[in-house]
Amino acid sequence: MTGRVTGVVAFVANLFERLGIIDAERFRPTMELAWPRIITGFAIMSKQTADLAMVGTAVGTAGTAGLAYALAYWELVTMLGLGLAGGTVSLVSQNYGGEATDRASLVVTQSVLLAVVFALPVVAVFLAFPNALIELLGSKAAPIDHGRTYLVFVAPAALFELCNLIASRTYTGVGDTFTEMVARAGGAVLNVLLSGLLIFGFGLGVAGAAIGTTLSTGFVTVVLAWGMTGRSYGWLGMAPSPVPITADGPWIDRELIRELIEISLPEIGRRLAAGAVVFPLLWIAATFGPVIVTALEVGRRVRGLINSVNWGLSLAASSLVGQHLGSSEEGEAAAYGTAIIRLSVVLYAGIAALVIVLSEPIAVPFVSESSEVPAAAAFVAVGAVSSIGFGLDGAAAGVLLGAGDTRLPFLASLAGRYLFAIPAALLGPVTPLGIAALYLALLLETYVPGGINYWLVRRGRWKAVSRRYRPSTTGSETEVEVGTGAEDEAKKETED
Repeated sequence: MTGRVTGVVAFVANLFERLGIIDAERFRPTMELAWPRIITGFAIMSKQTADLAMVGTAVGTAGTAGLAYALAYWELVTMLGLGLAGGTVSLVSQNYGGEATDRASLVVTQSVLLAVVFALPVVAVFLAFPNALIELLGSKAAPIDHGRTYLVFVAPAALFELCNLIASRTYTGVGDTFTEMVARAGGAVLNVLLSGLLIFGFGLGVAGAAIGTTLSTGFVTVVLAWGMTGRSYGWLGMAPSPVPITADGPWIDRELIRELIEISLPEIGRRLAAGAVVFPLLWIAATFGPVIVTALEVGRRVRGLINSVNWGLSLAASSLVGQHLGSSEEGEAAAYGTAIIRLSVVLYAGIAALVIVLSEPIAVPFVSESSEVPAAAAFVAVGAVSSIGFGLDGAAAGVLLGAGDTRLPFLASLAGRYLFAIPAALLGPVTPLGIAALYLALLLETYVPGGINYWLVRRGRWKAVSRRYRPSTTGSETEVEVGTGAEDEAKKETED
């Protein structure tokens, strides 16, 4: 069996090389890092998607509309964690690649402390103001009640999720994506089992979905914490972290916290900008009724499942680019970055085509009436097309993140979502475009930042940015390949 798998991998690697997408010698380490992360991303994204489908079956459109409102806030939690974890993977990969493992371990400690500081106020707000938060998005009594219920019961999971994302990115930064995959996939399976039991077995509806998510997310936290403190998993095949959190300290390093915040804040902004765009979209969708709210959320959730590919390829780009930059191999870092971007776009296009063909069967489990299927299927198809922009955006942003260059991608995210997508969506209620304006917004939301970030990668200035964060190099000592204007500019900037 192992020989057959190896043969298939070799065939695919050689095929992509002949097509000029990615060299075989770069495809293998890329996919070794990426495929467990893809499964991890699918596991993470599938939890809310499964909850949406089960609530749709058990409660109906009012339940799924309320869940859509609550999940908008949960998405902010995930995006906050991803932004902070983005700074973590950048510093961990560069320090680990530069053989500064003690410093990499200290980075992880600072990241966990920041995750707790960020998460506790979020938990408090969810518990204290659930009704006010949901009422910002909807006006119908039943969806508001369901959304409030979900937000209250899922609140404790915010702390678990932020810590889980830090652990996941730490493992990615050191080149181990298998351990987090096992933990996250186990959590996803547990979520489906618990939520299904609580929703259908105990009749808890939306509350059952939230409780299942909280318990399964807490389970993942316990599993990852075991390895993050350097403990062995024994026969499970999962590895303890080579940059563990230790009780010896030091617990606070102001310089590392400064670097972590400097890198993470723009990435947090980029992620939150991507997550917060759903609020005006849901508000606009609500003007067309609960069915369109549900259809929009179904399209976004299916797109999120497709975007699981980015969880692997984007993080592989960050890790591989960061490690090669940490070793002052800028040419190889650039080669990996451009190849992974090409691979991402090709994979997304293939998956999107398949989802478009199957859009109606995919939509069926999420709605309670057959008359609602066409609306949901249309959003599934549009979400699939827009996912290709996500593929370009995620891979390009991953390259920039590996270098610690996060400010311009943040601005690109703002431009795509708030200068293009939201104005397009606002045309819906006031022009004949109607619901089609929401379709346009979904497309602009991904393709605009994707195009900008791809241009930033091509420009090449990210190499100069990375030299500020490498563990043992200075601008005058860093190897720079001369051959393009961008690289010459980078060298000049460093020397100045």
